[in-house]
Amino acid sequence: MNSNFNNIDMKTWSRAETYKYFTETVSTVIYSINVTMDITSLRNALKIKGLKFFPAYLYLITRAMEKHPEFLMGIQDNVLGYWDYRTPFYPVFHEDDKTITFLWTEYNDNFEIFYKNYILDIRKYGKIHGTMLPKGAPPSNNYIISCVPWFSFNSISMQLQNAQNYYAPIFESGKFTEMNGITTMPLSITVNHAAIDGYHIKLFLQDLQLSMEHPEEWIKDVK
Repeated sequence: MNSNFNNIDMKTWSRAETYKYFTETVSTVIYSINVTMDITSLRNALKIKGLKFFPAYLYLITRAMEKHPEFLMGIQDNVLGYWDYRTPFYPVFHEDDKTITFLWTEYNDNFEIFYKNYILDIRKYGKIHGTMLPKGAPPSNNYIISCVPWFSFNSISMQLQNAQNYYAPIFESGKFTEMNGITTMPLSITVNHAAIDGYHIKLFLQDLQLSMEHPEEWIKDVK
């Protein structure tokens, strides 16, 4: 897949005044929202197929963003616009020395293709130490997504420095919690207010939860 960059026409864009307010009138506003996702159906479907949770998590977050230009915004050649999709940029934890490196896997809307590409990246680069970017720098359409599987959380707040032109959302998930047959996962979303309002997060979360509750729609062809 190839992610094109689409310029925004400030003269016709409905959020132009909101964008100008958060970039020109006030200082950059970065905020985090923490939610709890029901992953019961998703986790069960992955177990049946013998698939890993983390690449499915990467896929579903990226897939949900693809429907919402606000989550795809960036600046290229000093022009505001949005990508067709984003590329997940994620840390790999090394059990031997408890350090991390960073990898990225090109998004594909076909889950089977994305999953296999993730596995190939992990096999090729996942054990390389001594450099933070063993696969090289990620493409410009990247976004940061991570997981802290050792503990759950009620809230996480990301503090970004020099984030005036940084519009990619940041995602952090935590340890699963099981209660009365329901499995949940905390999810923190950090965004730039110039690009994303609370209403946009609501729409994104609706799409994400729907995909998690109906894995048969995207996982069916994986062998």
